[in-house]
Amino acid sequence: MGAAYFYHLTRRPVEMVLPSLLERALGAGWRICIRGGNAVRLEALDLALWTHSDDGFLPHGMAGGAHDDAQPILLSPSAELPPGIACLMSVDGADIALGEVTALERVCILFDGTDDGALEKARGQWRTLTRGGASAQYWSEESGKWEKKAES
Repeated sequence: MGAAYFYHLTRRPVEMVLPSLLERALGAGWRICIRGGNAVRLEALDLALWTHSDDGFLPHGMAGGAHDDAQPILLSPSAELPPGIACLMSVDGADIALGEVTALERVCILFDGTDDGALEKARGQWRTLTRGGASAQYWSEESGKWEKKAES
């Protein structure tokens, strides 16, 4: 059974936080899906992942391509989880199901701490998942480094 990790972004946007989380997940040997609710926003994240570093890029693709099954990181606006995924990362309020948390190694929910709507959505997801029996951790970068603030 996996766990849901909630990342409360207060200092940096998702484009800056996502690469380090993806590198850790790839280091664990996981295949990752980044789920977003907006195709235009996912295209912007796609570009950010190609250009996030002068030293290289994160191998990834947009869902719906000819080689989806070969992509270590797949960006998708769909609620349907692609096969072989071990880690699901939700951005921009994309929904997560309790069954996904229990079936996967890790679910990461990244939310903008400066957006009241995003905060409420994340709080609702926390309540739904933890009441359903999922293990969850809440991480904040408010101090300038990631600190675990709560666990259920």
